[in-house]
Amino acid sequence: MVEKLLIFSLAFVLCTIYFISNSVQGESLLSKSIQLVGVQIPRQQGLNGQGVKIGVIDTGIDFSHPDLHGYGQSGRVVGGYDYVNTDEKPTDTNGHGTEVAGIIGANGSFSGVAPKSQLFSYKVSSTGESVSSDYIIQAISRAIEDKMNVINISLGVNRTNDDLENAVDEAVNNGIVVVTAAGNNGPDNKTIGSPGRDFNVITVGASYNNITSSLVSTLEIGNKTYDAIPMLGTEILKNSIKGKIVYGGYGRNNDLENLDVKGSILLEQRGSDIKGQKVFFSEKEKNAADHGAIGLIIFNNQNGIFFGELRGPNSTKDYNPRIPVISISGEDGAKLRSIVKNNPVGNLDIFYHPDFVAPFSSRGPVSPFYTKPDLVAPGVYVNTTSIGGNYNLTSGTSIAAPHVTGAVAILLQKYPNLDPSSVASLIITTTDPVTDAYGKVFPIDVAGSGRLNITRASSADLIIIPHGLVFNLSYENSNDTRTLHLHSISNSTIPKLKVQFLSNEPSLAFNYTIINDTINTQITDKAKKLGDYDGFITIDDSKTLYHVPVLVHLTKGELKANQTNTQIGFSINYPDKWSYAKISLIKAGSHDTKTIGITPQDARTITIHSTGEYWVQADIKVGNETDHAYYTLTVNHIAEDHFDVEDVLQIPIKQMAIILSILVIAVLVVLVQRR
Repeated sequence: MVEKLLIFSLAFVLCTIYFISNSVQGESLLSKSIQLVGVQIPRQQGLNGQGVKIGVIDTGIDFSHPDLHGYGQSGRVVGGYDYVNTDEKPTDTNGHGTEVAGIIGANGSFSGVAPKSQLFSYKVSSTGESVSSDYIIQAISRAIEDKMNVINISLGVNRTNDDLENAVDEAVNNGIVVVTAAGNNGPDNKTIGSPGRDFNVITVGASYNNITSSLVSTLEIGNKTYDAIPMLGTEILKNSIKGKIVYGGYGRNNDLENLDVKGSILLEQRGSDIKGQKVFFSEKEKNAADHGAIGLIIFNNQNGIFFGELRGPNSTKDYNPRIPVISISGEDGAKLRSIVKNNPVGNLDIFYHPDFVAPFSSRGPVSPFYTKPDLVAPGVYVNTTSIGGNYNLTSGTSIAAPHVTGAVAILLQKYPNLDPSSVASLIITTTDPVTDAYGKVFPIDVAGSGRLNITRASSADLIIIPHGLVFNLSYENSNDTRTLHLHSISNSTIPKLKVQFLSNEPSLAFNYTIINDTINTQITDKAKKLGDYDGFITIDDSKTLYHVPVLVHLTKGELKANQTNTQIGFSINYPDKWSYAKISLIKAGSHDTKTIGITPQDARTITIHSTGEYWVQADIKVGNETDHAYYTLTVNHIAEDHFDVEDVLQIPIKQMAIILSILVIAVLVVLVQRR
């Protein structure tokens, strides 16, 4: 194993921002999240997960809960295994697994997305604090043996573990759809770990829920907009507020006593400059309101943005916020602080917006050849079942993922013969857009294709393969073509389609042709603006609007790969002088990677033994810098396998010659000494 023990925190990494609310009635808030993802019409059509087997790899399930009652063939939880205590009854003593199971398939006064599905519980942790990667891998293997249709994994870490990803790949190869949580390490980029970063799983981030506390904020100063988050406890504004920005230090009384802040929007720093002193958000808000401020901006005392609570455990019992409070990143706060001497005027607004990505939701990218997360689902203040017959208001991508797992069960009930890639296509291409506070669609690395829409997924007729595209452009090769393959579930003739490309980058031109059941798409660069760009190809069949996430690389250098029988050769066309390039050849969708090094004078090849798609990355050494270029190669046929010493031993020919020479000399020396 790469690592024997994966440590994760269910409270802060992949589980929950967690609020116990035993008095909340079960149906009241869960119904909001499943209604938001469109479960009503499928439910009316009798789609409830009947006959679909779902494996929940987690902390177990409390099958004494009235909405998840019973264990065994006659119970709500049909089977499973406890890898912690090595017995057949995976009882949940932590609560996390019961919360996940409730969203998937609670069936009582409280209803999950797929209440008639068959639940199987595989317990891999009892404390919610750590889990052995061995346990998860064993649970996946057991789920394969038990012939699950879907596996939900709301566990993982923000780093790579190939053994874990190989295990989920094995499940998918056995026809099982695997749904995983993206993680709770946002809003920083590159924070999705294993198994969520794996190509073959459906990776789910968290969006807000359809409840009154789903608030967002805007902050505009001059012609610049800032990312801002309302603090928990701040209310919706009837009208936006406008005021001069005044710097108020750390928001203590002595910081404000000599300032004229009446009618202003205060800018303050998180925490304190005195070691050991704590200045709570509620204290900052109260002091600001007492001095006449109409709003408060608190910027982080480190890089990145944060989510704060006004009504926390340290606020007084009768405390009620009087002015709006928002948080911004440390970087933006420092910039604002540097211009307050110019008396800037800010405009601040707070309003309801349920289709917004939660700040804690982990982001991509994870690879230059595909995008993650795949989509988002409600994961903020979702009400669900908990241990002891209770209910919790719970947040996290762990809570978003089971909404998608339930949706997969609905699709498999309706179409039991769909393979995992077809299910993923239906789920991912039929989502609703999610936008930031300014109405701009979130990047694919943040929100994937959008927010889950079960109604649209279950009524769609087109399966689009692949469900995402990557285009590789360069200075020398300004266009790239990719093909989408269409399949009608009802075996109907593909109708007339309306196809468009949506992107914020106007220098990218789009063209397409439709031939039978394929769409050949082409993107062309017109401006040579280096970078990575994203967008969507939308396909309208007059009944359903599908959108396919698109990633466009525009690199300075051009990489090409050419096949001759079992050998793949590589060439680099670069406008500047380069000295060396590391070439990585990856079998698409796997961890099968081979690497070699080439120079402008010395070209080498890599041996392959199977057809399919290959991803190629070049890390090009240019002076003291490293640049990148990408290529996708499709191998349709290869000659009969032959023995290749270099490939078997994984040692280049030149190095093998040197080693053999050394061995020959060593043997000769031994012979001479014996004489």
